[in-house]
Amino acid sequence: MRIIISGGGTGGHIYPAIAIANELKTIDPGTEILFVGAEGKMEMEKVPRAGYRIEGLPVVGIQREFTLDNLVFPLKLGRSLWRARQLVRDFRPDVAVGVGGYASGPTLLAASLAGIPTLIQEQNSYAGLTNKVLARWAKRVCVAYPGMEAFFAPEKIIITGNPVRKDIQQADSQMEAGHQQFGLDANRPTLLVIGGSQGARTLNECIEQGLAQLVAAGIQVIWQTGPVFIERARTAVQATGSSFIKPYDFIYEMDRAYAVADAVVSRAGALSVSELCLVGRPAILVPFPAASEDHQTKNAMSLVDRNAALLVKDSQARTTLVSEALALLNNADQRAILTRQIKLLARPNAANDIAKEIMKLK
Repeated sequence: MRIIISGGGTGGHIYPAIAIANELKTIDPGTEILFVGAEGKMEMEKVPRAGYRIEGLPVVGIQREFTLDNLVFPLKLGRSLWRARQLVRDFRPDVAVGVGGYASGPTLLAASLAGIPTLIQEQNSYAGLTNKVLARWAKRVCVAYPGMEAFFAPEKIIITGNPVRKDIQQADSQMEAGHQQFGLDANRPTLLVIGGSQGARTLNECIEQGLAQLVAAGIQVIWQTGPVFIERARTAVQATGSSFIKPYDFIYEMDRAYAVADAVVSRAGALSVSELCLVGRPAILVPFPAASEDHQTKNAMSLVDRNAALLVKDSQARTTLVSEALALLNNADQRAILTRQIKLLARPNAANDIAKEIMKLK
């Protein structure tokens, strides 16, 4: 089969796409896959690193407030549709898959106009605008949460969960390697802080403000800051004199980071929530308040309502997050309950289930 996979913009779109591609290649090594992303976005670096070819479109998104970028949106959309039609014509895919993000719109529209069956993978509990539009032509819509009939035709919906890379699913086997890689003491409690692939300003500022508390409590921290905050984080860590606070702009070996974590502080993007369910780590979720339709809070509440995670509002994080994290690290019974409950929500076969649905469409 020849398959186009389109979308990106954030790790929450890119890594599920890569997981689907890997599963397709596992089922049939002869499968040919072409990724289509947005020029200048992180997929243009992450996808080739995973071993796949990617082509870029000049597409951009519409900003919520008026900006000059919005003036060029129609021009870039038109150019992107033209380029997507070229890619579909030249690659001749059997199926086109959209995972959300700017590039998936022109690509799946071009595929649909060419009579090629399409499949959408919606990661969140609240469907994005692009996927809601594209679902009119899609043959299948794979979702992670129940109740998505509010956005998609019920007969098209298949609940699969969100695909997660196999190395994440095998994180427990990487504990020793994780301690070595991050230079950690196996006898100290470890907090993992992840704000998403680009970092999160609120989480970064909370950890920066709470460094003295964390150091005094003997806590080790693996801190993914994103590229914008990394130098500021390094300066703040250096001022503490501690060798147990480890800031990184990006962590590629997330399986090892999860393996050594006794607790996790995270945004509530769909991919992060799915990974936490699979690795079974007790978590404090801080939803990004500006996410469309507040979907990160909805993602988080799907766990909180089942006693599978804790929630701290972004507006309260600066005064409570570090103290909540320390309390969780000091409460083994609570961590055990959260671990047990969050594991019940894992869907380890999501990538395989989605890959099989793709192959049925040929």
